[in-house]
Amino acid sequence: MHRRRFLMGAGAAGFGNSPVQALQKLTPGMTPPPFSRTGLDGKPVALVAFKGKVVLLDFWASWCAPCVIAIPHFRDLQARLRGQGFQVIGLSMDDSASEARAAAIRLGVNYPVVMGDAKLAIEYGGILGLPVEMLVGRDGRIVSIWHGETPPAVIEKAVRASLG
Repeated sequence: MHRRRFLMGAGAAGFGNSPVQALQKLTPGMTPPPFSRTGLDGKPVALVAFKGKVVLLDFWASWCAPCVIAIPHFRDLQARLRGQGFQVIGLSMDDSASEARAAAIRLGVNYPVVMGDAKLAIEYGGILGLPVEMLVGRDGRIVSIWHGETPPAVIEKAVRASLG
């Protein structure tokens, strides 16, 4: 049910056959759009604040099984690699902050999580399915983008290569 509303909302926001807004597909080498939002913990989270770090952006939702399965891996990466200049930022595409907050607490998330929406999905090239992860290098450019279930070892290898 939640998934259907998310996808229907995406269609109403200009995806699919609607010419409301042309999507710019993001690719490695591009700079991701900046965002500044309030985290689920009430603290501000701005992508620009992590300049010079390797950042993993994780678009997820509590109803997405592959998303929930990946979170413990991201939590572990965050704990092990934080001191090397690594940061995970979760972008929840849940319908409500309370759903996202409950999932983040249940999963022991140790990194900032903000709420995403159709506008952010459009800005990031059309987030139509979940999960989607984007790895941003220290130079502020996208290194890799993964759509769908991705083995944690693949993501960790790219993160470690980006950390140098």
